[in-house]
Amino acid sequence: MKIAVIFLALFISNEVVADIYKYTDNVGRVYYTDEPRNSLYKRIIKTKAFRYSSSNNYTGKVNAFSGVNKKRFTDLIEQAANRHQVDAKLVHAVIQTESAYNSTAQSPKGAVGLMQLMPDTARRFGVTDRNDPDQNVDGGTRYLKYLINLFNPNIDLAVAAYNAGENAVIRYNNSIPPYPETQNYVKQVLALYNH
Repeated sequence: MKIAVIFLALFISNEVVADIYKYTDNVGRVYYTDEPRNSLYKRIIKTKAFRYSSSNNYTGKVNAFSGVNKKRFTDLIEQAANRHQVDAKLVHAVIQTESAYNSTAQSPKGAVGLMQLMPDTARRFGVTDRNDPDQNVDGGTRYLKYLINLFNPNIDLAVAAYNAGENAVIRYNNSIPPYPETQNYVKQVLALYNH
């Protein structure tokens, strides 16, 4: 009876929350969910509830949330993409996958912002404040351009390197490393990019 009441309450409610949780197991596999199974999952994206109506063209919790922020950061992303001569659609695909356009996203490993820059990568590409969306997107786009040039013309390898690091791609003979997280990441970014 309790389950039926909860289900009915959820069905009637027109508010949706799109918090995203991440868990990394002891062999490095990474899991993402909006419904954590235990306390080992850490929230990486916190969203405010938003109203759902049939006119919203709702396609999913994360997509609906990220659509709002995508508009907010589109000009910034387009400018960085033009400045560094990277396809803006690819930058959008990376940002969607990395942070769902949440400029305050922070991973348990220490990656920060829209493009989830690690401290070393940020320093390497001239970012002094990873929390600043302008600097974050500029540095992340510069890094992406560097990887595209390094693995030219293979976008798959550039995207894999953005996730796992260029040394991992090189170590596996210029192929996508056999890490489930990286393989899923490449599929997701390329699906968004080619959509």
